[in-house]
Amino acid sequence: MTGRAERRTRDVVGSPWFMLALATVGFAVNFWAWALISPLGPLFRQNGALGALTESDVALLVAVPVVVGSLGRIVVGALTDKFGGRVMFPIVSAVTIVPILFIAFVALDSYALLLVGGFFLGVAGTTFAVGVPFVNAWFPPERRGLAVGIFGAGMGGTAISALTTVKLYDGLGAKAPFLITAAVLAVYAVVAWMFLRDAPGRTAPTTSLVRRLVANARLPITWQACVLYAVAFGGYVAFSVYLPAYLKTDYGLTPADAANRMAGFVAVAVIMRPLGGWLSDRLGPVPVLAVGYAVVVAGAAVAATHPLLEPVGTIAFLGMAAALGSGSGATFALIAEVTEPSRVGGVTGLVGAAGGLGGFVPPLVMGYVYGRTESYAIGLWLLSVTAALTLALTLTLVRAIERAHRPASPGEQDASKNIA
Repeated sequence: MTGRAERRTRDVVGSPWFMLALATVGFAVNFWAWALISPLGPLFRQNGALGALTESDVALLVAVPVVVGSLGRIVVGALTDKFGGRVMFPIVSAVTIVPILFIAFVALDSYALLLVGGFFLGVAGTTFAVGVPFVNAWFPPERRGLAVGIFGAGMGGTAISALTTVKLYDGLGAKAPFLITAAVLAVYAVVAWMFLRDAPGRTAPTTSLVRRLVANARLPITWQACVLYAVAFGGYVAFSVYLPAYLKTDYGLTPADAANRMAGFVAVAVIMRPLGGWLSDRLGPVPVLAVGYAVVVAGAAVAATHPLLEPVGTIAFLGMAAALGSGSGATFALIAEVTEPSRVGGVTGLVGAAGGLGGFVPPLVMGYVYGRTESYAIGLWLLSVTAALTLALTLTLVRAIERAHRPASPGEQDASKNIA
């Protein structure tokens, strides 16, 4: 009986679905940490805890972790190809604890120090480039869209931050949200070190990090997916970090109400990400991407007219949340379909960086535009135009490369034999 129990335990621990679940939890916990500053930005401006802050100051504060987490994915993705998620997940989680404690005990009363803490907090955002190649290696090609989409749902960690940070800050003290998150990260780092396993047969690359980065950057799918993800995931990140400030300023909501609505936006995007991957496995990534960008074109155009929040504005933003979430899942289904498994980590790092940078720029643009026009319309119209251009890219170059890598159907194979 003991031998059977041990075998069952080994089967569960070494199963793809258990690895996926553990990786998804790690992604969610790290994204929770990555988004800790975002819900506090409007609160700091309102209560004056950091002095007098402008809209641009708040935008910079919430955007700094995004850009660092984005650029860091380039290196972390390549390191994951080399060392595997078994090593990188616990390391990144443990390292993230340091800036969290710095913010809690040193930086909460200084805007400059909070920028420094937010800079290093960006490390948490690199876990995406760890998880995609890790999960991708555990599943066969026909299930990778769904698997990576489920993993991507861990971006819902930002919703945890939105729902809890302000409440913990007000109810238990300024340090509470940071100390609780640090404790959860510590527990996860230990669990990941004990139970995570890299997929059987994983082969580590033998070439240098720089050579791999250059080779991956030259792949056509890399730059195409960078554009797709910069709009899909970048749009999601931009809204998830800036929506509380936008709703408070443009619609007069309280910080808590704005954070709750942002959590709803995140929840819809999170649900749609695995659905986008699942649909990509069945319909192909291109149709999912095309529909998603078309919805963003329309939703951003409607939001730019400053409609009533109930119901038109809410429908527009939730529609964009669904589109951005499904598009994010479909992008990595596309990468899994057309990229060699040994290169997925490196390509993911570059594409993930583009997605994060896509989330860094819009809050700065929105803050700048509002500071000079007292309106967010220009920023939202820019999003609509950008989504329209990305839709055109999807239906042309991306569709061509996807067709070039699609396995031939039995009928196509028979036709080619007859021609030969």
